[in-house]
Amino acid sequence: MVHIKTNTQIDAMREAGRVVAQILTRAREVAAVGVTPRQLDEAAREVLSKAGATSPFLNYKPHFAPTPFPAVICVSVNDAVVHGIPSAEPLRDGDLVSVDAGALLDGWAGDSAISFTVGEARPEDTRLIATANEALESGIAAAVVGNRIGDIAHAIGTVCRDAGYGILEGYGGHGIGRSMHEDPSVPNEGRPGRGMVLRHGMVLAIEPMLLAGGLDEFRHDRDGWTLRTTDGSRASHAEHTVAITNEGPRVLTAL
Repeated sequence: MVHIKTNTQIDAMREAGRVVAQILTRAREVAAVGVTPRQLDEAAREVLSKAGATSPFLNYKPHFAPTPFPAVICVSVNDAVVHGIPSAEPLRDGDLVSVDAGALLDGWAGDSAISFTVGEARPEDTRLIATANEALESGIAAAVVGNRIGDIAHAIGTVCRDAGYGILEGYGGHGIGRSMHEDPSVPNEGRPGRGMVLRHGMVLAIEPMLLAGGLDEFRHDRDGWTLRTTDGSRASHAEHTVAITNEGPRVLTAL
């Protein structure tokens, strides 16, 4: 079931989204060569505590997971695409880091992700990150009243495929509201004009996940959470929580 939000509820979700934006901003500030992903998680916990918010990630246990998620953010490095558990291994010069963060505030959720390089960036990583951001912006631009879910999927997929990148198979965006994951699913590739019609009050987490090697396949780490590219190529993740409104898409997790 898709839950339609009132304008007041969308405003409340915006406040949760601000906390998510603050977490990602802080994680980007802290990240550097020699810093560990666990230190990024510690910084995120401080932001949540100061805002009076909690994390929808911490202790989350979907059906596929062998154990509850142990952190408040996901930190995926290099060939890790998504769901990386923050480790104690220091970041190295040139690492590509994706951070996915969520927040629950006054009963409403926000969800967003960014990717960046620590130290000196490889040109190919800069292009990959820029394309993920472009795909996200294209998806957001298609998130207008009267369009369909397939229009968002097509917009994202076109940017990704035209650049020669793979798209994480079986994963995409989702509805969001009182919980982090709600209906509908938002694929990262699809046919325009297909799927559910977008209405004022729908709120979606739109999140392209690009694989540099051009393949769509992934493998699970031993931790049961982290998804990695099968060919060892790097990956980039970009995400925003977006409200569909009569005035156009409203990005609720923008800084």
